[in-house]
Amino acid sequence: MRAKRLKWMRLEAAFLLVMMLVLAGSISRPQQAAAQVSQRTGIVCTTGASPNPTFTLETKTGYIQLPDGNTMFMWGYSLAGQSFQHPGPTLCVNEGDTVTVILQNNFAEPVSIMFPGQENVLANGSPVGPEFDGNAVVTSLTNTAAANGGSITYSFVATHPGSFIYESGTNPQKQVHMGLFGALIVRPALGASFAYNRADSEFTPSEEFMVFLSEIDPYQHQAVESGRSFNMNNYHPRYWLINGRGFPDSIADNFATWLPSQPYGALSLIHPYDPATHPLPGLVRYFNVGSEEYPFHPHGNNGLIIARDGQPLEGAGGEDLSFEKFAVNIGPGQTWDALFKWYDAEAYDQTANPVPVVIPDVANLTFGMFYSGSPYLGKQGPLPPGFSSLNQCGEYYIIAHNHALYQITSWGMTMSGPITYLRIDPPEPNNCP
Repeated sequence: MRAKRLKWMRLEAAFLLVMMLVLAGSISRPQQAAAQVSQRTGIVCTTGASPNPTFTLETKTGYIQLPDGNTMFMWGYSLAGQSFQHPGPTLCVNEGDTVTVILQNNFAEPVSIMFPGQENVLANGSPVGPEFDGNAVVTSLTNTAAANGGSITYSFVATHPGSFIYESGTNPQKQVHMGLFGALIVRPALGASFAYNRADSEFTPSEEFMVFLSEIDPYQHQAVESGRSFNMNNYHPRYWLINGRGFPDSIADNFATWLPSQPYGALSLIHPYDPATHPLPGLVRYFNVGSEEYPFHPHGNNGLIIARDGQPLEGAGGEDLSFEKFAVNIGPGQTWDALFKWYDAEAYDQTANPVPVVIPDVANLTFGMFYSGSPYLGKQGPLPPGFSSLNQCGEYYIIAHNHALYQITSWGMTMSGPITYLRIDPPEPNNCP
């Protein structure tokens, strides 16, 4: 029993150390691919020169880390000449761009890319279409790059803004589940600080975030890695991920060094809404490439749903049909866009408007790892000796997670999977790192 207790103490200490490194950002990040524009939090865009951006993607295999300590064999689209990553690069283009995507296939089977929501897609200059075998059975929903070194060039005009998925159209129950997918974001003509060509879709550019939800059946991945067939009647996910990571890695910086194949973090970092100094909301782009609906729930924060599947919610005359949602129920293959903001509704202040309860003595309190020692935003207070807080400058943290609770596990390990946090920093200027 003593040995078992010591083991758990070591695990707890290791978890706390990782969490401290995650939030303190004390681990440096590797050099990023030249085409990827990044910051510590928020969407990492892979861009090309407008109005004719070109992206060369190649199929690669690799491994990702999972919260229970396992690693998983994956497939993926990666930038040509770059290492494997999961999920594929987030491609950001402008409305009206003529987009070219060159796919180079290194696998021993044909592979393709579909662009749901895009019109008049061409493959090698001709309209895309399904492929068939000699018995007129569909083998791919779109044109493929041949196995073992084949290449194909897709092109389309990004005629309307929105959030879209790109994914394999060839044997998708295998290839999409194995990781052949990514996000496509089309910026509107109105400007990069707008989600759509509507004045009421403006957001704070530094507060744009991605929630990309996916799942893994480890037995399918083990079968593919060893070259065996897999019976899809037995498909049963055991892992669920957000931006290709599970918690607590999900709240690490973009390009955290201990996650070399999983570049995209999911922590949302914002500042309080203020009509004078911070008047615009943040934007969350939701994506689902799983096999079932994911009810994602940001606690204490109703999102204003402004679009679904790259289509703004508006009437025939352009009237606003957006609506608030407590949990965002994203179906398979869907995308949702939500504006959100946080404001101090009670305006509690340590001196002018204190919390109207008597806070118990420190000895009578239990502290969470994100508590600053003070209930007031931007304030830090006394904590008991030996307590290590992950709070840096009196910021607030609000959890966000999949509300299908069995999906916030990793093969049964609780409080993992698609979980992240909304971090609210004090109004600027502040002393936050």
